Amino acid sequence: QVQFVESGGGSVQPGESLKVSCVASGFPFGSYTMNWHRQGPGKERELVASIGQNYATYYIDSVKGRFLISRDNTKNTVYLQMNNLQPEDTARYYCHSPPFAAWGQGTQVTVSS
Repeated sequence: QVQFVESGGGSVQPGESLKVSCVASGFPFGSYTMNWHRQGPGKERELVASIGQNYATYYIDSVKGRFLISRDNTKNTVYLQMNNLQPEDTARYYCHSPPFAAWGQGTQVTVSS
């Protein structure tokens, strides 16, 4: 079955960086768009970044220039490099591919001084 396993979260201070990873399984990874979503405390889950099968990328305005999404189809893995993290980036981060219902457990990112 389709599975997503996120890792790499942690607690950092404002201005620091983190790279989160997600290993997907159960479908032909290279043929599908992969997204990173996040859900902050008291907020709805939101799309943060997306990378297509042709490697085209999309970012929400609040992370443009700070976050970088990438994928390695040989490892069925999608990454999110997060630089200059700010307290408002505090959230649980999830990867997902649109046609599938499954979601992983996510990985927690906390930014505070």
